[in-house]
Amino acid sequence: MKEVRFSSVAEVIERLNPSYPVFLVFPDILQARAKAFIDGFPGTVLYAIKSNPDQHVLRALYGAGIRHFDTASLPEIAKISELFSDAHCYFNHPVKSRGALESASDVYGIGHYVVDHIHELNKLIEIVGCDITVEVRIATAKNLALYNLSSKFGAQPDDAVALLKEAYGRGCRTAISFHVGSQCPDPQAYRLAMGAAADIAKRAQVPIEYFDIGGGFPAEYGEPVPPLEAYFDVIRSAKRDLGMDEPLLAEPGRALCAEGCSVLTQVQLRKGDDLYINDGIYGALSEIHLADLKPPVRAIARKTGGTVEGALKPFRIFGPTCDSLDVFKVRFDLPDSIGEGDWIEFGNLGAYSICMQSGFNGFFMDTVVQIAGFHDVFHSKIG
Repeated sequence: MKEVRFSSVAEVIERLNPSYPVFLVFPDILQARAKAFIDGFPGTVLYAIKSNPDQHVLRALYGAGIRHFDTASLPEIAKISELFSDAHCYFNHPVKSRGALESASDVYGIGHYVVDHIHELNKLIEIVGCDITVEVRIATAKNLALYNLSSKFGAQPDDAVALLKEAYGRGCRTAISFHVGSQCPDPQAYRLAMGAAADIAKRAQVPIEYFDIGGGFPAEYGEPVPPLEAYFDVIRSAKRDLGMDEPLLAEPGRALCAEGCSVLTQVQLRKGDDLYINDGIYGALSEIHLADLKPPVRAIARKTGGTVEGALKPFRIFGPTCDSLDVFKVRFDLPDSIGEGDWIEFGNLGAYSICMQSGFNGFFMDTVVQIAGFHDVFHSKIG
């Protein structure tokens, strides 16, 4: 993977003249987001690295003070452990292979594990032992979040109480975790989930080391979302009102990295109101298709490197593969004079983008560059 540093997107285009897609990382923006979480959240901040495990992103967040990481697999644990000797990893996938558990414990000394079923607890204790913290993940009520993560993971209240009692009775330290769902636009969802967690803790009557309130903090994709401070205020007041004296943990992923990266693509063909570009639903732009997201876009002229002129109009955008499914359901407003060779920058795509690409048909983004400062229209609200 090529590593290059630039001062602006314009310099990327001037120096590389890229006919291939480029992933743009803005470390200063990532660090600003990390500091906002560290300063505002009333507890310990874990970065959910599944949202973007790129080493430039990880180093930027670490440089801002992030030392705790939500890891879901052995490769993620290995990556963080090798990059940062003083990092703390939490094995927060509720389903883990025996081999992964053995290595997590014996090689990396992981001491925090999530379970949501008695069989997983039995497997965990059999392999790792009892000198660990077992986080019992509970299901949360469906809300306005884009992705309902409790449709796959999370114990119901009676089962959660039983798991906590069993883990504590067998000598483990105990904690409770939940996730309100990814891209959650309602801060009150955290209050409801925290109330459910507090009730389960009261029923279980075991010491709770901490409450991990998960991720879900949203990024902006065309529609405004509440500011981070609104979430922190709700979480802080809920902790006080519920009498939760135990520490809080959070696992933001999307909200930490989304605004700190862009995807730079190029138009390869225009057919009327259809544009064919060099990244799509099988690449770093996959979540646009999966979730009907509409991130901010801007067009950059091939000849001048400046803004493409013209009134805006909606375009249908196809990706580079030969698959007819490789097309976005949403249409993007771009200048009516856009054509072959012009570039399109998709903003706010730091999360679930470059890490999701498949390499189908041989198309794969392998150029990542870093850009200093707070640049251009996408990031005008920061800094």
